[in-house]
Amino acid sequence: MIRTQEGTTPVTAAIRAASPADMGALTDFFAGLSPRTRYLRFFAPVTPRPDLVRRMCGGDGRTDALVAVRGGVIIGHAMAADEIGPQGARTADVGVVVADAWQGRGVGLALLRALITGARARGVTSLTMDVLPGNRRMLAMIAGHWPAARIEYSADFVTFRIGLPHHRQQRPQAQPAAFASAG
Repeated sequence: MIRTQEGTTPVTAAIRAASPADMGALTDFFAGLSPRTRYLRFFAPVTPRPDLVRRMCGGDGRTDALVAVRGGVIIGHAMAADEIGPQGARTADVGVVVADAWQGRGVGLALLRALITGARARGVTSLTMDVLPGNRRMLAMIAGHWPAARIEYSADFVTFRIGLPHHRQQRPQAQPAAFASAG
């Protein structure tokens, strides 16, 4: 159970693997994001095309994709694309986006933690996240939860590199998670 603010009522949502059956719901989810939220996630105010949505459903063997669902509606999406780095080290490039109405309630953090669990089970040793400098909420979340992250600045974005401990865990199936609700 995640509570982001004292005195708020927890709201339960499930985090589960995305699948090709989610393509229509993910298309609707991305279309419902504000232009600013789409810009912060995709570095452009675009609505993903069908080929990208299909990839964001996971199942290709290289991409771990998760959705947060409440009342049958997707309220968040996260994905990790695995890569083999120098000397065979496995790293995952991570992206997360949460519906505007659910931002700031712990959904993004819960999705990231679930991605980390899956990444560890696959033998991934580090995560990489590119974040736009204007995405203050995400920058603060990463800095607050992973203060040891290596940070690299470029003219266009901030890259976080987070080392993962070397233990393996089983990836959980659909798991209920509680997020604090502001109302």
